Amino acid sequence: YASKKYFYSSQNTKWTYNDENMHITQKISIIKKNAANAQLVVVTKHQSVDVIRQVYKHGEKNFGENRVQDLIKKANQLPKDIKWHMIGHLQKNKVKYIAPFIYMIQSVDSIELLEKINKEAKRNNRRIKCLIQYKISNAKNKFGFTKDEIEKLFNYDYYNNYNYVQIEGLMAMASFTNNKIEIENEFKKIYELFQQIKPSKKILSIGMSNDYKIAYKLGSTMVRIGSFIFN
Repeated sequence: YASKKYFYSSQNTKWTYNDENMHITQKISIIKKNAANAQLVVVTKHQSVDVIRQVYKHGEKNFGENRVQDLIKKANQLPKDIKWHMIGHLQKNKVKYIAPFIYMIQSVDSIELLEKINKEAKRNNRRIKCLIQYKISNAKNKFGFTKDEIEKLFNYDYYNNYNYVQIEGLMAMASFTNNKIEIENEFKKIYELFQQIKPSKKILSIGMSNDYKIAYKLGSTMVRIGSFIFN
């Protein structure tokens, strides 16, 4: 079916950008008004190259992908000045495929993965920006470091052990729930930890389509939003 703002194709089950209107950019404007001082990362999961290109043409350059295969495919077809963020769970054996070009890996959820990123970054003669993922939710399908593990990492002289990794801050995903109090409590946990590692680390990446307003109120400096923009 079609609307004045966007249309949906039953054949490819994807939202498609309609050049005759500015609906998507209007949504982005709303986000930037509600989270004025946070960096927006536009999550392009399930979106076509054409849709992403239109968003890019209107000034957005930070895009996030959940899957390595999709990230590589889109990066090869889109402008090279796009800053690609890996935001989904990353398997160690796939780091080598994105190491040559990735701008930031937000989902560093283990020491083993951090070591692998450092190794592949060295191979490509780069320093890769990373965020340490904190597991603030009790959900079994969420990944990340515990509070104790993060404190140990930052108290440890990791600079000399991971010379090709640039840790910029923390990332987390709240529980998928309508319980705002639960979400607030989870975001408060990571904000308290973030305060401990400031000012050397400046990025706190929390907040997605359903909870970015709460995240921003509780200190988020970066929000990752896709479904609110495209759906």
